[in-house]
Amino acid sequence: MAFATTVKLIRHKLFWVSGVIVGLCILIALFAPYIAPHDPYQGEIIDKLQGSSWTYPLGTDHLGRCILSRILYGTRVSLGGAFLAISITLVVSMAIGTYADYRGGRLDQLLMRICDALLAFPKLILALALIGILSVGLGNLLLAIVFVQWVSYARIIRGMVLSAKERNYVIAARLSGTSHIRIIWKHIWPSILPHVLVLLALDAGKVILIISELSFLGLGVQEPIAEWGMMINERRPYIATIPSIMLYPGLMIFITVMAFNTFSNALRDSFDVKESVQ
Repeated sequence: MAFATTVKLIRHKLFWVSGVIVGLCILIALFAPYIAPHDPYQGEIIDKLQGSSWTYPLGTDHLGRCILSRILYGTRVSLGGAFLAISITLVVSMAIGTYADYRGGRLDQLLMRICDALLAFPKLILALALIGILSVGLGNLLLAIVFVQWVSYARIIRGMVLSAKERNYVIAARLSGTSHIRIIWKHIWPSILPHVLVLLALDAGKVILIISELSFLGLGVQEPIAEWGMMINERRPYIATIPSIMLYPGLMIFITVMAFNTFSNALRDSFDVKESVQ
């Protein structure tokens, strides 16, 4: 099974193309301080709104800061924030979804009713309300994302666990006296891992979009931190005269989100994960 999946991935062209782009984005996020040509937070006002040149490959913004350097540093915020939010969401959802379904009973029903109540609200509206209570900032933005994302994760993981625990080898392990923790760790979680990987890859693009959207609205990342959505927002006054100043961060959002979505689709096809899992 693992060999067949590996062969599918190797033969999947979009997997390689999107994987290279995702890998480059991760490398940029890790090594931004070493490859950025200038300090993204320092600029000379006399150099403001310059076009592309050898000194400033993508020009400068309204404060004379290097656009390329700020885009590279913005990759750290967007990808780092997305990965952190998804990782925390995954840990919380795996624990709640697995325990709720494996143990069953009233606790399972209570947790699922809580999930149903939270799912009744649009995620973006719920995130906006939470940020309004907590105040703006990157930390509160990530907290709001975790709060709105864990619900859908928990329900999906619960469904996966429900299916996995009815398989013959899991029933055999339970009848042989294997502990619940060992069954979950050795049998259930490995069986749902491919589905979870698809969710992670797909939701990485979604979370990057949420971070950019809320930062564009002024509710997420604040100046002077470099972030793509916030960079678009601060340059709106110049869209008529210098449209390229907004093009570069918008293009980075588009390419990154498309790469993660394509990457997740390639994983889904190779792991034979059903569309409904998303």
